[in-house]
Amino acid sequence: TWLIGLPLAGAAAILFLPRQHPKLLRVTTMLVMLGTLVASIPLMRVDMGRGYHFNHDVVWIERFGIHYHVALDGISLWLVILTTFSVPIATFVSFGSVDKRIKDWCFALLLLEAGMIGAFVAMDLFLFYVFWELMLIPMYLMIGVWGGTNRIKAALKFFIYTMAGSLLMLAAILYLAYTYGRVSHGAASFDFFELQRLQLPRHVQIWLFFGFSISFFIKVPMWPVHTWLPDAHTEAPTAGSIILAAVMLKMGTYGYLRFCMGLFPEACGEYATLLGGVAVLGGILYGALCAWRQEDVKRLVAYSSVAHLGYVMLGLFAATPGSIEGSIIQMVNHGVSTGALFLLVGVIYDRRHTR
Repeated sequence: TWLIGLPLAGAAAILFLPRQHPKLLRVTTMLVMLGTLVASIPLMRVDMGRGYHFNHDVVWIERFGIHYHVALDGISLWLVILTTFSVPIATFVSFGSVDKRIKDWCFALLLLEAGMIGAFVAMDLFLFYVFWELMLIPMYLMIGVWGGTNRIKAALKFFIYTMAGSLLMLAAILYLAYTYGRVSHGAASFDFFELQRLQLPRHVQIWLFFGFSISFFIKVPMWPVHTWLPDAHTEAPTAGSIILAAVMLKMGTYGYLRFCMGLFPEACGEYATLLGGVAVLGGILYGALCAWRQEDVKRLVAYSSVAHLGYVMLGLFAATPGSIEGSIIQMVNHGVSTGALFLLVGVIYDRRHTR
């Protein structure tokens, strides 16, 4: 809760600072982000084991069974650390190139960090959806306001793809909560652990599985819903590209692992072979071949992300303990290496004005 609250409080504080003092805005933003990074370091001292830690469960909207429920386990630990580590670096780099609407830029970055951390720790599906959508708005603005020549087209494409998937997931979440209320003869519930206990018929599980997984596949992105990514990366400012590659793409892989595999194990098993084939042909091979043919180095790195995340998804579809652990390691590896590549591309572009 502190890790979510610090950037949110920082974003609120930015609104009250004068627009005419960009140095104050930048220093405040960096201090809040570094404070969040320092606050996240003690998480690594906890022996995670198989359980959930730092559980914080408070009734939010009692009538609909919605709770503010956050917790951390070994899956989300390193993704939270990756977020608190990557965002300050991306922000610091951006201060050299972003020279207009500094106040709006700082506000968007802090709001984005809060949304990403929240999505990794939310254990209530409604809360997860709130954070999932909260991430969408700052990134849309970052591409659309501070992006390159074709920024409006790239921002709209990013928004439409992500929003279409989000609506399918929202429908699946509402159906799950409604079904829980009907089966238990009580109030609906959006709690992940409660919904895991539901015994759903095969055909219902398959429909709900696709409602969730399409949204996550768009975010990964997997073929054939990957076409928004190269445009978004190419037009986004350097900080946007770093955060998109380092953290936001992991929302898709994390969401599939946590919610699809956690709530619909039978459907995941049934379609694992088919989806594994898509990950190999449409992700690993197709992404690599597209990267090979690029002349714009930013698009090259973007298509290499499609290939790299194909390996991550293949590990999840294999669904063995070793493959899932490997997938989580590769999520973090990709965040560090590809985030660094976009940083280097941004540094070169700022000096040479060509990609």
